[in-house]
Amino acid sequence: MTSVHTSARTPTRGKPSDAPARPIAWAMLSRALSVPLILGLVCFLPAVIAAQPGSGVRDTAYWLQLVLTCYAGARLATMILSTRRRLLQGVFWMFVYIAMGVAPFAQVVIGQTPTPMVGPRQDLVTAIAMVLVGCAAYDLGALLASRRPLRRRAPSARGSGGGPALAHPLRLRLLVVLAFAASAFYVLKLGGPAVFFSSRQEINETVAASGVVTEGSNVGSAFIKGFGQVPALLALLFYTRRLATSHRARRTPSTVLVWVALAALNLVVNNPVSNARYWFLTVLMAFVFTAFPSSAAFYRTVLATGVVGALVVFPYADRFRYEEGGQRPVQSASVFEPLVTKDYDQMVMFANTISWVDTRGHTYGRQLTGSALFFVPRAVWSGKPEDTGVRVGQWMGLRMTNLSAPLWTEFWVDLGPAGMVGGMALIGYAAARTDRRYALAVTRAGPGSGSVLAIAAPLIAGYTFILLRGPLLQAVGKLAIAALCLMLITTFREQRAARRR
Repeated sequence: MTSVHTSARTPTRGKPSDAPARPIAWAMLSRALSVPLILGLVCFLPAVIAAQPGSGVRDTAYWLQLVLTCYAGARLATMILSTRRRLLQGVFWMFVYIAMGVAPFAQVVIGQTPTPMVGPRQDLVTAIAMVLVGCAAYDLGALLASRRPLRRRAPSARGSGGGPALAHPLRLRLLVVLAFAASAFYVLKLGGPAVFFSSRQEINETVAASGVVTEGSNVGSAFIKGFGQVPALLALLFYTRRLATSHRARRTPSTVLVWVALAALNLVVNNPVSNARYWFLTVLMAFVFTAFPSSAAFYRTVLATGVVGALVVFPYADRFRYEEGGQRPVQSASVFEPLVTKDYDQMVMFANTISWVDTRGHTYGRQLTGSALFFVPRAVWSGKPEDTGVRVGQWMGLRMTNLSAPLWTEFWVDLGPAGMVGGMALIGYAAARTDRRYALAVTRAGPGSGSVLAIAAPLIAGYTFILLRGPLLQAVGKLAIAALCLMLITTFREQRAARRR
């Protein structure tokens, strides 16, 4: 008996076992990368920004922003170096590090903000402190989620229910039909495929001229755009996962042809030329994490390169937003100048929102209710709240009110400091639980190519940028359409899933 166990543990000569090689290799690689990565995110980049010339004052706001930047950098480094793929948490900390850390720190140092700050300096100090507290609450929620064991559904004896959420084969085909029909209507309503390769400005003008937008309400255009884009993306993701995880699917010509057709459809309705950068970022991240579900290298690469892309590429990625005569010229002498002149207004808008709340008071759930009931037209609900960013921009007296309202702001407006802390803790808890279930869904022991969570988690991770930036009223529409599509195709029966593997 002893000899049998000894031989079982002894690798065959000439064919050494590779089982422990990969973890050991990655452990050595992690140790080699951990020091420069942590130093780069936590020390080097903040130090380079601090050394930039500018008129900024090194007061309480400066030091709080530095602490927030280093804290977010350390947490992002932890996500990158973790042996577990924490998809939603990794994206959260990448957004916080760039949009709430590095960019506002550059603005404080240089002494310039994308949007004017109308209140006292103390409101900026409060905003930075509340973001820091909210991040700590998010971490606390994630910690509580990690302490609670996951409950696995026990399938019934006949396999009639109780298993993991799977895409019903027939309903998935119906989703493909819906995707082509809705996208075709969307394309024809806007005048054909050519308009989707012109500019985002022309898309908006065409939608306004199509008659689906009524005065004071964008519900009609939101539904047309949402159903024209979201079902096509979801169908592509499901077929991408099927091809990535099933040898049988890759040998089936009909499956490959449907994937090719869906890819071509998404190149029209979800391309980066005519869509918002945040939406295309959602499409890109959802596709990458779906196509490479079990690749830890891709997960770490996306998080690491995302920082560089946000600093260098993202501020210049709006060149297709306007037509040639209306494009904003690039006048940047420093890599950090776009961070103080273009997109990253989240922290200063939080400060402005605090000033607005000080003069108007909290809304006690009204703004969040308006976001939840986004589908109700203003013709039916005359007192429907406007976007939080729009309301604050109007109070500031700005003509351009397409301003951000980060998630911290939405909680602050309705529920105050206590509600913001509780809301961020709840989001951290939900994100950590989803990450753990997603890790199970993409393993070989998971539910296979039809797993709904293996599609929903990457989609939510990409959409996290939109949800965190806000306003929520603009963000919840496509998310609700995605949730509706997923509910329609979801089943908990396991028998048919076994046939498709």
